Amino acid sequence: MKDSERMLAERMTSALNSYLDGSGETALHAAYELGRDALGSGLGLLSHATMLDRALLMAVRDRPEGAADVIERAEPFLIEAFSPFEMAQRAVRDTNAVLRRLDRAREEEVKRLAHELHDEAGQMLAVVHLDLDRVANELPPGFRDRLEPVRARLRDVELQLRRISHEMRPTALDDLGLLPALRFLGEGVARRASITVRVEDELDRRLSPEVETVLYRAVQEALTNVARHAEATRVTVRLEHEDGLVVLSVTDDGVGFDPGRAGDGAGLGITGMRERLASIGGTLEIRSTPGKGTMLRAPIPLVEHAAHSAGR
Repeated sequence: MKDSERMLAERMTSALNSYLDGSGETALHAAYELGRDALGSGLGLLSHATMLDRALLMAVRDRPEGAADVIERAEPFLIEAFSPFEMAQRAVRDTNAVLRRLDRAREEEVKRLAHELHDEAGQMLAVVHLDLDRVANELPPGFRDRLEPVRARLRDVELQLRRISHEMRPTALDDLGLLPALRFLGEGVARRASITVRVEDELDRRLSPEVETVLYRAVQEALTNVARHAEATRVTVRLEHEDGLVVLSVTDDGVGFDPGRAGDGAGLGITGMRERLASIGGTLEIRSTPGKGTMLRAPIPLVEHAAHSAGR
């Protein structure tokens, strides 16, 4: 036990004894402050409970009235000592609820923008094509061919707008599910970055729309990072069930890095992934070694999310 933890344990024991000896509200306030100190020092709930258990055992040992009576009288003190942890847990739940609402609102706005980009821009380009046809008909035959490079460039613009709108919010994600959307995303990244992207899936049913959206965004960010920084030739995206979890992993054969020296993995993109995953009870693990590639692993507890019964 560290010196700081030992001192905290001694303070707990002293405060509990004071409460049992009749200090009343003063000792209860001390219990609450001890709980705050334990939480602020990074002490886990289990370690905190262990300290209180030891303090209670010592109190029982030193009092003749018996364990049952001491434990009953100590209950208000123990409740106060645990209350900062309960409040922190409630704050985390409230924060996650807010993050979920913000994420849903953001996704709805992205969906609206993606549809507008696809539909409105597509219609405008169609009008431009018609105008070019009209201009071509008014030109002498020898000049019409000069418009062909312009048409070709417009077709490239259409393809890029379609790709951007689909990757912003692929219709496949809403209509067909996560796997087709990930395959479409992987094919696009593979073409642009000249890497092989393989999507493997062992899930036997659709996940909730919220989970599918978070996982899609996590893979999108991971593949973007690989294309920009990893110097990889192969990436494997894998979804599987594991002990009540759905687990996403993205593994590349790139240059890797030292997660410890990189301050847990680099950049706002990783931070955004962590926040999105945390909002649905998930976590993000980064495993990497210089010269040996990188794996991102994101386990999400399925029990918190009602899965769709529809088949894949």
